[in-house]
Amino acid sequence: MLTVDFDRLGVGPGTRFVDVGAGAGRHSFEALRRGADVTAVDLDEVAMKDVADMFAAMAEAGEVPAGGAARAEVADVLHLPYPDGGFDVVLASEILEHVPHDEAAIAELVRILKPGGTLAVTVPRWLPERICWALSDEYHANEGGHVRIYRADELRRKVERNGPEATHRHHAHALHAPYWWLKCAVGVRRETHPLVRAYHRILVWDMMSGPAMTRLTERALNPLIGKSVALYFRKAR
Repeated sequence: MLTVDFDRLGVGPGTRFVDVGAGAGRHSFEALRRGADVTAVDLDEVAMKDVADMFAAMAEAGEVPAGGAARAEVADVLHLPYPDGGFDVVLASEILEHVPHDEAAIAELVRILKPGGTLAVTVPRWLPERICWALSDEYHANEGGHVRIYRADELRRKVERNGPEATHRHHAHALHAPYWWLKCAVGVRRETHPLVRAYHRILVWDMMSGPAMTRLTERALNPLIGKSVALYFRKAR
């Protein structure tokens, strides 16, 4: 389940790509499948070990094009151990809403992006997120949880203050918004609730099968209730 448009990012063979706050690695895996030179970075040591294991499994299965390479590293978004301008593409997907000092994190993302490179940032969209917060404190008020709700223009201005110019915006994952509203309504930890289980099965079926009907439905609903907003920026040369 990808939140960003990899064609818009221009990720291909040899692209120096860093996935900051990589989590389980879904975007890193896609970049590696496209032959990029991938760095997945996150604070979670266990997650990064799992991502490294998946990188190795992909290579063994012949899923990595010639020249593709990948590594998983543990680091803090506020102190990234990479040189200025070290990456062609920098991605930070669903991470800034967790970071108390988000403007310092944004400055780091811009610092490691090369002049002329592309930065993509995704966060939960204001309206779906606002509904989740209204329905459940447990959804966000926990260790490592969401510390703010962004309006897209607010986030755009924060990034542009560091130099990059916004180039595009879109929304994603409309079918996931009602799922999270449902979870917040019945209790975010009640994974076995019949309605939650039923909706989850639909989402898994959609992700595995990609049927045209749900793809078209989600595309139509994304501008209205897309769970995430993705913003793209270009750093001046």
